Amino acid sequence: MNTSPPDTLYDSALTSLPLLHRGKVRDVYTVDDHRLLIVTTDRLSAFDVVLPDPIPGKGAVLTAVSNFWMARLRKYVPNHLDPTPLEDVVRDPEERARITGRAVVARRLQALPVEAIARGYLIGSGWKDYQAGGAVCGIPLPAGLRQADRLPEPIFTPSTKAAVGDHDENVSFDEVASRIGPAPAARIRDLTLEIYRDAAAYAAGRGIIIADTKLEFGLDPAGELVLIDEALTPDSSRFWPADQWQPGTSPPSFDKQFVRDYLETLDWDKRAPGPRLPDEIIRRTAEKYAEAQRRLTGEASAADR
Repeated sequence: MNTSPPDTLYDSALTSLPLLHRGKVRDVYTVDDHRLLIVTTDRLSAFDVVLPDPIPGKGAVLTAVSNFWMARLRKYVPNHLDPTPLEDVVRDPEERARITGRAVVARRLQALPVEAIARGYLIGSGWKDYQAGGAVCGIPLPAGLRQADRLPEPIFTPSTKAAVGDHDENVSFDEVASRIGPAPAARIRDLTLEIYRDAAAYAAGRGIIIADTKLEFGLDPAGELVLIDEALTPDSSRFWPADQWQPGTSPPSFDKQFVRDYLETLDWDKRAPGPRLPDEIIRRTAEKYAEAQRRLTGEASAADR
């Protein structure tokens, strides 16, 4: 059992709604046949393993940042957010207080089995793929690129959507097309790159480089694409301070890359159970999440108020 500090939420444990799914970070509850309640906890996953220590305030930051981007990106694609007030869904005041600021009501949609990733810089698994064969997800890249180099153009590098405890796997565009059809695959690719370019330009004006980001899409009953899950958060993106970006190194970040870098120093095989995090790593990670929210949305996180 996780013994989290009182200002964190590791498990939402609502009793007023049936639990549909517990993911790496989000707990999803059934409201009715058409709506879900999605609660973003303070759990943190790294290398597809949920770590035993939560990051205080993380769930509220992710919710605020994602809601900000969802509103901004409506010009490109509809999203899953439903206007039903939280108090109409969770009527118990104590349960509602635990999840206020970290829960959204969402439309119930058919999720597509692919993670749509846009990369503007060469880092993470993309850097490893490039070192091994000069390409990322089958896309050839120029020779001589360094870690964290900016790519000539953003590229679409999808992956499979793994279950909790499994690892996502980079796949080619052709593999995505074979799974969901050529037309939906092309639409997802084009949308992902369009959204990335818009978000990267916006973030650049606030001193943040978005190195890469992961989006997820679903289909509504009419078969239209809808943006689901989360958008451009510190969990689904790599955010770098622009003034500290230096090709040839792994830049410092406003996201969980800070935790990944710490974990890489340990003798850990990247399998569950994950290691405990030192208090200093937890504190500094929480600060990085909060700073990402301040820079991107112009609003302080709940922990800073």
